[in-house]
Amino acid sequence: MPRLLVVIALALCLISLPAMCQQPNGTAPGHYMFAWTGDVAKNGNDFLAVIDADPASPSYGRLVTTVATDQPTKLVHHTEYIMPASGMLFANDHDAGRTFIFDVRDPLHPRIAASFTDMAGYMHPHSYLRLPDGHVLATFQHSRDSMNPESLGKHGGLVEIDDTGKVIRSASSADPAFPDALLTPYSLVVLPELDRVVSTNSAMDDEDLFRGLTYQVWRLSDLKLLKTMYLDEGDNHYGEISPEEPRLGPDGAIYVQTLACGLERITGVSSDEPKSQLVYSFPASFCGVPTIVGHYLLQSVSYLHSVIVLDIANGAKPAEVSRLKFDDRYYPHWTGWDPKTHRIVVTSGGSGDPRLYLLKLDLSNGAVSMDKAFRDADGKPGFNFADRNWPHGWKGSGQPHGVVFSR
Repeated sequence: MPRLLVVIALALCLISLPAMCQQPNGTAPGHYMFAWTGDVAKNGNDFLAVIDADPASPSYGRLVTTVATDQPTKLVHHTEYIMPASGMLFANDHDAGRTFIFDVRDPLHPRIAASFTDMAGYMHPHSYLRLPDGHVLATFQHSRDSMNPESLGKHGGLVEIDDTGKVIRSASSADPAFPDALLTPYSLVVLPELDRVVSTNSAMDDEDLFRGLTYQVWRLSDLKLLKTMYLDEGDNHYGEISPEEPRLGPDGAIYVQTLACGLERITGVSSDEPKSQLVYSFPASFCGVPTIVGHYLLQSVSYLHSVIVLDIANGAKPAEVSRLKFDDRYYPHWTGWDPKTHRIVVTSGGSGDPRLYLLKLDLSNGAVSMDKAFRDADGKPGFNFADRNWPHGWKGSGQPHGVVFSR
């Protein structure tokens, strides 16, 4: 009889009752991606879409569920880059200056655990990196001017936050030695073994778009700002403009993608004189969120409608090994690696076709290709966010930005 009950329960699970299939820890089996999404027309609210990301699943590439926020879409922007161990996922609407903390430990029933806006005198959070203790270290682009609360300061800060949204500590990016520089933190990389943090300064507002030229080195243990440095302008004199995403490379160097499509390589961050060198320039502009896998760096190049793969085994001389060209209506921006399935997610940068794709990366040679098995209900590769009825009761076209895979 016990064996018969097990068989019946399994059959019900496979047919129609996914809630019965939950594992003992309360999470659902399978593999998922969480796409942070806004309304293209900006009439609806921001929401988190859960999509089946298990290549062995018969519903691979199909929508699982959504959870809506009460935030009218302004600019859906960054999530964390990888799923935290806690399953508490940070995501922001940048122009609203608001961050949501989603509890996605049960992917079939995600929920909003908390939200916050300004913290410790700083506003407009942008990026989130986890510290060894599980807390988030976030970049906030601006400081709030007590004399003019509506103004956006030309410097911001770093804020450490726990999973409930509580401030642990904070530090300003202002540097008296750089009184005229734009010091608005964009993103960061955490280096616990060196007791260092490296952050970039780049603007989200069009007025200051080309003023970002610096990076900063901090001591992780007390968030003391140690150094502000200009990036290498290189021979082309523009590759350093708008430094955005720093990533730790396999050689221990920090690689920074710039909006001007330069690739800066920063070394010596634990020394008194860190050094930046422009080691590569992609053949276009408006490069987006990169991903490093092994000794390969994948870079979305929006105006080429492409993802380009560089071999950075020799970090001083990166070399292109492959690229994937999308339709001319598609402007790739966000990329993220899934170590469980060896897939790369790509979303567009807010214009063009609102679609999400999965790519395959051959780690033996860096070749990148479309995962054509990942298909939505329309039968085409990728997931379609355009003009659909969403589970939370809204009909319209979504625009995804940050995407994170389940662990």
